Amino acid sequence: MILETIHSPEDVKKLDKHQLPELCAEIREFLVQSVSRTGGHLASNLGAVELTVAIHRVFDTEKDRLVFDVGHQCYVHKALTGRQELFSTLRQFGGLSGFPKPRESVHDAFIAGHASNSVSVALGMARARTLTGGDYRVLALIGDGALTGGLAYEGLNNAGASGEPLIVILNDNGMSINPNVGAVPRHLGRLRSKPAYYHFKKWYRGLFGKHPAQNPVYRFNHQVKSFLKKSLWPRSTMFEDMGFTYLGPIDGHDLPRLCDMLQWAKELNGPVLVHVYTVKGKGYPFAEANPGKFHGISPFDPETGLLKKPGGETFSSVFGKTLCDCAAQNSRVCAITAAMADGTGLTPFAKEFPKRFFDVAIAEGHGVAMAAGLAKQGMIPVFAVYSTFLQRGYDQLIHDISLQNLHVVLGVDRAGLVGSDGETHHGCFDALYLSAIPGYTVLCPASFAEMRSMLRQALFGISGPVAVRYPRGGEGKYREDHSAEGAAVRLRSGADVTLVAYGIMINQTLEAAELLEQKGIHAGVVKLNRISPLNFEDIEILADADTLVVAEDSFGAGCVGQRLAALLAERGKAPRRLVLQNLGKTYAPEGSVAELEHSFGLDAAGIAAAAEEGRK
Repeated sequence: MILETIHSPEDVKKLDKHQLPELCAEIREFLVQSVSRTGGHLASNLGAVELTVAIHRVFDTEKDRLVFDVGHQCYVHKALTGRQELFSTLRQFGGLSGFPKPRESVHDAFIAGHASNSVSVALGMARARTLTGGDYRVLALIGDGALTGGLAYEGLNNAGASGEPLIVILNDNGMSINPNVGAVPRHLGRLRSKPAYYHFKKWYRGLFGKHPAQNPVYRFNHQVKSFLKKSLWPRSTMFEDMGFTYLGPIDGHDLPRLCDMLQWAKELNGPVLVHVYTVKGKGYPFAEANPGKFHGISPFDPETGLLKKPGGETFSSVFGKTLCDCAAQNSRVCAITAAMADGTGLTPFAKEFPKRFFDVAIAEGHGVAMAAGLAKQGMIPVFAVYSTFLQRGYDQLIHDISLQNLHVVLGVDRAGLVGSDGETHHGCFDALYLSAIPGYTVLCPASFAEMRSMLRQALFGISGPVAVRYPRGGEGKYREDHSAEGAAVRLRSGADVTLVAYGIMINQTLEAAELLEQKGIHAGVVKLNRISPLNFEDIEILADADTLVVAEDSFGAGCVGQRLAALLAERGKAPRRLVLQNLGKTYAPEGSVAELEHSFGLDAAGIAAAAEEGRK
């Protein structure tokens, strides 16, 4: 196999051009087989095979800086940069990350797990190159919805005006911008991508020296050409209006033309945008037919495309079903998603209440602000969003919602440790920053029953902004509903040590209490239904604790445990010993939730050990 001979991008460059189609076919087979075993992002990578191969034929990513946007389309890049043998560990604990990570390879220029920042980052790199006299190219690879985020346009606006040599590759797979229509743009796209045209342009520019734009004859001819083009086709692209040289559109699966186009872009001395059309899921029929399902998928049978372990009910699905029930009761209830209808359980809502369902695409800040506007005019908006992505709307959470105490409900999905997507996707900040904003009520269901009760409470029983935070996946052994019993409820009595948790961490805490009991240590367990607002009266049941252990899958600074300790200390009720069991200041890597909980001492054994040590 050709792929087995590829150990670095230099090996890609050495291949005869007639070998490249076979290489692309082998890469697709490799991706399907690998991801079918480990799970991961498949459809986006299948669509970017030829484009990634072309990039490595034309550029040197050891020196040139390739900045991915979103980052989940980097598998082909990783396979071509010496990491094929690590794919059996993809997204596993201690294994290969599913996103670009500079710590893994010099070929990964920048970390990428969120969206829409690539052009801004690339422009910063290009400016650093100019200031330091460096000699390398800078590329931003954007697409797969990232161009729906406002930050992308801030970057494009500044980059186009900067004049900095910079290449933006727009991988347009039908999920970012609308295609141009009409015969003229198609003709121009075909013309621009022909090698003869490229070579003529290169020869023509060469007639005027290294800086043709400074030559008055060249400038005059360029103005005449631009005038004629606009006369025939007056609609310039927004990229040209921003100051980019626009190349394309081009078929993103036509490897020879891709290489020619990228070579041309490489030699242009200024901001260039290369517009590439690709098919998400290309080459694997199941993924082409259903790119959404195969965007991020669990292990599956490559012969049938069926999941090896069919998914059951999750907090997200319970959230979506309950929201539908509530919307049927009250016509003011509406739902918002940021391009995550399936992931957040809102697909049934979208079908049942299409007029009250709004997908704002990858634009969380806009989603929060729009929710504020809906609430101000009397609607009850529910914004279902992954915890890690809600961070992009932080300013709007304060300025647009908190200052006016608007009744917006946030469904904070994927709160806490989420598993194999790793450090960019764990929801370990929302418990800290939402609790710090005045006026927010933050509820933490630990079971499906509490999910149903707390969502109804958030919609119809609480005024002002409310966040209901819940984890990825299903519930644990705890299946009860204590949501109506106040901010804190005692689930188990024990005088030696008191264990406190919220959300599904209560499962590990209850099990830890059992382990301690086996050692003759009587452990009480207190569950927090609400982590904000909190006052002394809410947590008075903790006032007699001798040793207090607070377990939470969030970071340590500003954690709930610190706030509990401060409230108790203010009343002179501080515990004799305090143990805060959390992530500290460490980002959690890839791995299963169970593996990560164990590594941070947040499983039952770790919590029990911390409690036992804390009593000494």
